[in-house]
Amino acid sequence: MNRQRTSSTPGSKDLERSQRVPRARETPPPPGIGGSGLARYVVAAALARTADGGAVVAVVLLVTSSGGSGTLAGILGACITAPHLLGPFVARPLDLAQDGRKVLAAACLLYATALTAGVLTYGHAPAIVTGFLLAAAGTCGPLLTGGISSRLPAIVGPRLRTQRRAQGWDVATYGIGGTVGPSLVAALSAWVSPTAAALALAVGTLAAAGAVLLLPFAEPTHGGDRTAILKPGATLALIARTGRLRRTVYLTMVVALSVAALPITAVHMTRILGIEPATAAVLTAAYGLGNLTGSMAVMVLPLTGAPDRLMRRLALGVVAGLLTVTASPAFAISVAAYTLTGILNSFFFASTLAARTEYAPSTARTQVFIWVAALKITSGSAGTALAGSLTGVTVRLPLVVGLLAVSAAVTAATVETRFAKAHEKRA
Repeated sequence: MNRQRTSSTPGSKDLERSQRVPRARETPPPPGIGGSGLARYVVAAALARTADGGAVVAVVLLVTSSGGSGTLAGILGACITAPHLLGPFVARPLDLAQDGRKVLAAACLLYATALTAGVLTYGHAPAIVTGFLLAAAGTCGPLLTGGISSRLPAIVGPRLRTQRRAQGWDVATYGIGGTVGPSLVAALSAWVSPTAAALALAVGTLAAAGAVLLLPFAEPTHGGDRTAILKPGATLALIARTGRLRRTVYLTMVVALSVAALPITAVHMTRILGIEPATAAVLTAAYGLGNLTGSMAVMVLPLTGAPDRLMRRLALGVVAGLLTVTASPAFAISVAAYTLTGILNSFFFASTLAARTEYAPSTARTQVFIWVAALKITSGSAGTALAGSLTGVTVRLPLVVGLLAVSAAVTAATVETRFAKAHEKRA
């Protein structure tokens, strides 16, 4: 295992030195930690993220299938997704808790209850009531995603190789949530109804609550001193002044903005490739399959090296994938290019999880996880909107803008790292 190298910015050197990760130890993990704990984690995370990934599709189908307008469907769908931006403000109780499992289980229960109530009130109560209930469910979403991820280091133990392999499993649960969730909703909506599909997601979230409670207990990070837990604003300031965390944020955001163009571009590229519009689903499915394949690869061959360097290199890999998609002259090549981009993006995502785990201070780790997740979701939404507008100019323009943006971000991160290292040598 490579020794972690430290790069810092002026004013943050002492902080970053205190965050250096010790070399892997060969001591065995405590009882309940390791393989068994990881298996329970994967079940809990997959159930929670399947619900979170499928809920917006269920809500949109519920509205449109009953004759509601597309505007109303979009607004109610946004009630599920927009509250993810509140994630940093709902994360602090998880850092403060004596037993984080109870906070996560409560979030799962509230999500299931609010989603059920929101779906059942639709058409029987004013839309604002349904929207409020769905927003309550959406507020719990960050705890079902980044909140659960923040528990992983304590579950798998301190060995870096074990943590990196576990992060591959974590990436896989996000992939499962993003693919199985919408697919399950689509199937149940066709066979039964969108309401039944949404209720099935709620049941899955209830099961996730039980699975979370079965996770191994992890000691609270505050060590009994709750005043050591930073507030959301202070955590964001910490990220801004800590070089490695700052680079994690802007690389994550720019890559999210860029790959968000892929589903939009897939629909419009069917005209250029001379295929049926419905075939665009094959391209998006290939991208999802690539994500899952990449996460499995990380499980077998965990990433090695400093996350700061890995993120830059793997972001360039995403650039190569986007360039391949842009230059694809035929449908078969496009499918391969989408799959390749999915694999590379999965690797990049795993490197950002490693960065959050290894660079965030223990007293703010949950909030760092969720801040990055919230900003990533915001950037992805902006990328989708940008792609929708740019395809009106030319189909491949969103991809070109995306790969140029990622290249610029990698260049900025590289320059920043070199300046930080030079400053550290002079100090």
